[in-house]
Amino acid sequence: MNKKAILYLALLAFGIAVPFMFPAYKLQISIMWILVVLSLTWDVQGGQMGYNTFGNIMFFGLGMYICSSFQIGIFFPLAEWTASGGEKTFVHTPTQFFQGFFIGIIFAGIIPALVAAIIGYGILGLRGHYFAICTLGLAIAAGELAGGIELVGAGQGMTSPPWPKNIGDTELRSEFFYYICFVLMISTFLFLRWAYTTRFGLVLNAIRDNEDKAEAMGINTMRYKISGWVVSAFFVGIAGGLMGNMIGYIEPVETAFAGRTFGVFMVVMAILGGKGTLWGPIIGAIAFHIFKEGFWTFFLGWQYVALGALIVIVVIFFPEGIMGWLREKYPDRFGEVIDEEDRKAQVELK
Repeated sequence: MNKKAILYLALLAFGIAVPFMFPAYKLQISIMWILVVLSLTWDVQGGQMGYNTFGNIMFFGLGMYICSSFQIGIFFPLAEWTASGGEKTFVHTPTQFFQGFFIGIIFAGIIPALVAAIIGYGILGLRGHYFAICTLGLAIAAGELAGGIELVGAGQGMTSPPWPKNIGDTELRSEFFYYICFVLMISTFLFLRWAYTTRFGLVLNAIRDNEDKAEAMGINTMRYKISGWVVSAFFVGIAGGLMGNMIGYIEPVETAFAGRTFGVFMVVMAILGGKGTLWGPIIGAIAFHIFKEGFWTFFLGWQYVALGALIVIVVIFFPEGIMGWLREKYPDRFGEVIDEEDRKAQVELK
């Protein structure tokens, strides 16, 4: 068994054991796995393909609404639930809760993926800041649109189905959602790890390096760009469905289509860890979550100022992220052969 396999098994064992090692932090660590998914999926466009996007938060919010709507609508009138505090009027049996949850999670991935495919044909012809601004506009519009739909609670939002009271306490609930989040993170990582070794990954990098040359070589770049966005939307939508269930309440602007929080977080996490790499977004998400929890604990009231300072520090001092810094510091660990004389000359120039 090689070192990489041992590392993966050790990390898997650690992830499984976390709820027993840190029982008081199951919710925070569950959210951390969600953030890893957001970071990994943003990096498909922003890092691997070179298309910086603010639109992934749209799929996150869609996943929230779609999952909860299916959970409720399969068994009860959705309009009555949202109009009258349905969690008090209608009660899911354990069977109904889990059936609705898993059906909702599946559609929370499928429907955002379909939306990404449709929208992609319209906007993935844009490049650079034009594409970024367009995706930002879509994300803002999605939040405003959801705030006007009475069926899902409009501006006041909606509650997701509560955990059935007769199948355990809050500890069982937190463990259930922890392991679902952990499985989602592992699934996202393994899928992208495989995808980046195929033609799909090579074409995304070719688009990032020089899209015009890739097209001149006969590559249908639009098809691969849409495929990349569909993959991201699928996993982000599922992450949104999970988040909506964990927090129990979905509000269109501050929770679901939360561009100023989760929308910004996914960009910062990928850049912090090192975009365009597999492990960078994971390291960035974990480091960012630890910083964020510290800010919210010790700088309450100033947490966004501290977060803004972190973003400035990352952009100025770590433009290549943690992985880029490590690659430059320890190139031999990454399989790179560096001419020492050339390296000394570069240091002297700096």
